[in-house]
Amino acid sequence: MLLLGCRGDPLDVRDQAAIAAGGSRGYAGPAIDLAFWTGFTGGDRPPMERLVERFNREHDNITVRMSVTRWGDFYQKVPAAVDSGHGPDVAVMHADQLATAAVHRTILPLDEVTQALGLGAGDFTRTLWDAGVFRGRRYGIPLDVHPLGLYFNRAVLADAGLDDAALPRSRRDYLAVLEHLKGRGIQGSWVSPVLYTGGLMFQSLLWQFGGELFSQDGARATFNSEAGVEALGFMLDLIKRGYSPRDVGQDADSIAFTNNRNAFIWNGIWMINAYRAIPGLRWGVLPVPAIGARRAVWGNSHNLVLPRQPSAASGRGRLEASVVFVDWLSRHSLEWAKAGMVPARREARESAAFQRMTEQATFAEQLPVVHFPPAIAGVDSVRASTLDLAVNEAVLLRAAPREALNRAAREADALLSDNLRKFGRAL
Repeated sequence: MLLLGCRGDPLDVRDQAAIAAGGSRGYAGPAIDLAFWTGFTGGDRPPMERLVERFNREHDNITVRMSVTRWGDFYQKVPAAVDSGHGPDVAVMHADQLATAAVHRTILPLDEVTQALGLGAGDFTRTLWDAGVFRGRRYGIPLDVHPLGLYFNRAVLADAGLDDAALPRSRRDYLAVLEHLKGRGIQGSWVSPVLYTGGLMFQSLLWQFGGELFSQDGARATFNSEAGVEALGFMLDLIKRGYSPRDVGQDADSIAFTNNRNAFIWNGIWMINAYRAIPGLRWGVLPVPAIGARRAVWGNSHNLVLPRQPSAASGRGRLEASVVFVDWLSRHSLEWAKAGMVPARREARESAAFQRMTEQATFAEQLPVVHFPPAIAGVDSVRASTLDLAVNEAVLLRAAPREALNRAAREADALLSDNLRKFGRAL
């Protein structure tokens, strides 16, 4: 099986292992520039730029140049660039994109790299480490975890006579607080019909009620199980009980939160810096409440990947230097936590410096119950064109939960079947 080789002599698995071993000991070759592509276009960009600048200062013969593209464009740009022989040397991809990139041979297996670097589940968490594996091969080295959490508006709660003792941890707590807020004329938990944040809320609830998005083999959708119906039903109950307005627009839940009109919002850790930047906003964050029978929360992870190089002649030294950068970046992920992330490395999470990052540390409490999207090629587009639409339709009260989910599952099954035909024998 060839791992590299759009043009020129390919690098096979044995070559890659030798290069990785060399990279684990450092890079002693001539001065080299590495292209590092990411989708960090927001508040996460400056912390990564600082890390790249520090790496460049510490390495005389390696210069990393970071290029930034919005994520939606990034996942179109990278495969095309790699296929044309002009891809990056190192890139960042979300865990749920690794399988798709792997079957297109956009990125390299990293088993030899991680073995040479001495990395394993003990350096991260088992769930986080396993999220980088597809069909028995490793394709990503985790840089962070970014789960959902429950943000609360202290001003709204205080105006309703509630203090920290009322902060909800369970379904009973959550509904009791929302009922109290309703009595004060406040719709306390706005339900969004779009992926950010309603779709991620649904996925968290699905896992809490014991469901799964898809079958383990990626052959069929399972989000229309009783767990899925119950999860979506809970979201609709928040609307029907008057705890949320109907027809919540894109980002309207977050805007209401920042304008002191909404007490709670299920949102991602990436909002920490955005909320900090708003003068006068008094807020905090909790783990998402246990609505179902078990604790669970949606999460994703940025992973460091090595894109396929065009030839052995150009690939050998570049891959060795790239491994030096990947290893260094993984070991210095505490700085990355300032971007509003939970660092993947255990040693960074357990440091006193990270524990002083109060909000990030709260999100980190959820790592034992974080669920990642499944490692199925093409799953992101399948979910977006089926499940996300079903959640939207149901939350907007245009279809009952079971009806919407069953229809979406039938459509997803057809797409999954097509993907299995296309990708079933890839790799």
